[in-house]
Amino acid sequence: MSDADREVALVASDMVVLTLRDDELHVALIRRAAATERGKWALPGGFMRRGESAEQAAYRELREEVGIAERDVVLEQLRTYTDVERDPRPERVIGVAWTVFGARLPDLEAASDALEAVWVPVDEALGMPLAFDHQRILADGVERARSKLEYTSVATAFLDDEFTMSQLRHVYQAVWGGSLEPANFHRKVLSVDGFVEETGDSRVGRGRPAKLYRRGSAQTIYPPLTRASVREARARS
Repeated sequence: MSDADREVALVASDMVVLTLRDDELHVALIRRAAATERGKWALPGGFMRRGESAEQAAYRELREEVGIAERDVVLEQLRTYTDVERDPRPERVIGVAWTVFGARLPDLEAASDALEAVWVPVDEALGMPLAFDHQRILADGVERARSKLEYTSVATAFLDDEFTMSQLRHVYQAVWGGSLEPANFHRKVLSVDGFVEETGDSRVGRGRPAKLYRRGSAQTIYPPLTRASVREARARS
């Protein structure tokens, strides 16, 4: 390859930051203050600095752009976006996208390069005109979250260290959209070795005390919990 064929590119980390608020799946969006795409809503993110990995850039941008600490989230790489026309700037921009999951994430704090930073319900955000190719990244990130709930224990990342079975079910319902039959969900979760484990304590509410669970040792779950369960519940309703 000749020097003329080589292309210098900037690398950005873009993040689909998801959390539950009032039992509804929300995503973090910022309104851009920078000249490029100024005023448009976008996913949080920014360019990788010298001596920094894409993962380090993601954690830094989370902290600096929306005020979320590394310790409060689970970050996983989504995919890399390389379309030539994905960014209107004259430089080629490659996007390394990440899904970010967290429990009870705080109200967002807009940094100097953002006019606003807000939590938006995912269903609403999917219909918004976002900057760059962030609409595509958001759709990919939401679908990745939905699929990972089927075969991994990532649903527990949306919860506190101790949680009830009802709270875990609400995570699945919020991310997948739809309803799950409580007793059937309870049975399926407990049939998966290492998914959750009892703490020995209970939470007292209006009805019977609810057992408390914590995340188990399993990273992947088998048999998987499938979205077909939601369709079955809808069909019975």
